Amino acid sequence: MIDERDLLTGLPSRRVFLKRLAQRIIRTSEIQGKMALVVIDIAGFTQINIAHGYEAGDRALRHLAAQLREVARTGDFVARIGDNRFALVLTQVLNHGHVELAIHKLQRLLETPMEVGERQVSLRIRAGAALCPEHASHAEFLMRQAETALIAARREHMPYKVLDMHAAPSLELSEQWQLEMEFEHAIERGELRMHYQPQVHLRSGRPIGAEALMRWNRRDGDPVSPEVFIPIAERIGKIKPLTIWALNTALRQASEWPKDHGSLSISLNLPSELAIQPDLPELVQNALQLWGKPHIQLMLEISEHSLMDRHRGRDILMQLRALGVRISIDDFGTGYSCLAYFKSIPADELKIDKSFIGELLSDAASLDITVLIIELAHRFGLNVVAEGVENTRTLQVLRNHGCEIGQGYLFSRPLPAAAMAAWLREQPRRHAPAVSPKPVERG
Repeated sequence: MIDERDLLTGLPSRRVFLKRLAQRIIRTSEIQGKMALVVIDIAGFTQINIAHGYEAGDRALRHLAAQLREVARTGDFVARIGDNRFALVLTQVLNHGHVELAIHKLQRLLETPMEVGERQVSLRIRAGAALCPEHASHAEFLMRQAETALIAARREHMPYKVLDMHAAPSLELSEQWQLEMEFEHAIERGELRMHYQPQVHLRSGRPIGAEALMRWNRRDGDPVSPEVFIPIAERIGKIKPLTIWALNTALRQASEWPKDHGSLSISLNLPSELAIQPDLPELVQNALQLWGKPHIQLMLEISEHSLMDRHRGRDILMQLRALGVRISIDDFGTGYSCLAYFKSIPADELKIDKSFIGELLSDAASLDITVLIIELAHRFGLNVVAEGVENTRTLQVLRNHGCEIGQGYLFSRPLPAAAMAAWLREQPRRHAPAVSPKPVERG
């Protein structure tokens, strides 16, 4: 059935894991035994992806999954519960020593390096463990306790940690776990919404589109910031379905925008880990076939960090542009790779980070950087978007230096879908093209 197995490793999914964990706890209680939960991740996993590519990252995940299967005895079980997070449930343990023996066995198995291209890489892990019933006798709380031990291992720079019952409880961790549990089914429950922040042509003042922004209101009505729930989605392996939902929802809602303004763009931020996934063009094509309209132009925003694997990334971006999708480099100027990779990026637009725009009037360095970015973009035939425009003086400075597009509270706050459509209907109709951003094809 769907969601029962993780497609990459073949291990049970997070959903199946939580059910099995609850069942094992009940069984352990019935026989008055002991069991343990070990939560494991790969130390430096992000660096593996950056240095060796995402295929190497996938290989590392499969390698760890295989070694965990070797550690598991009859009656134990292993699952993948997040992007870089695994769980090992040990049944019929007597004490902490049995848990440590299992972790030591895993460490020994991982000492044999895996091949990454022409190099060999040994994986390092961090692990946190909690025992039932010693530390908890409920699945959710046992998971929290194991996560607490994992955080302690990271904080103390140790390879593993078995929960210390004398440690102070972490309210922050408890809240984080609760959010993870709730977000697991947030899409299915319809708790997510898209808001849209208009983008305008700075010289004419006419709308040219909007950026799509995700919002999550929990079941109790409390909003959760994207800065909180997007990392949660990444941790629990939900970032891909979340992005697919956002892509389809944004295109569907944008298809209902009025046609009075000519072609309008809908911009959507693409998570770094998806930017070089081979099936990305197919996912985008499917969404365009369902919801695409002639007057709506899809713009995918990628970070400079996504461009580290420039060869694979460039091929995928070129495939997207062949579908008619435009590419925007988000938060330009904040990355460490911007100039080294810039000349080979198949992009159509640069988006200047709001940290520069917000200090444009008070900080000479921010103004100089902004002007340089605008000039650099224009040399490569790209349009420039300034985000965080909040007053008319900043607007005038940007306009004087040739910035084409602005976004910020000066024009509008992010709006729900119906309010965005109403905002567009209130704007003056477009009689001539405000922007002429033809994609610049570069070999």
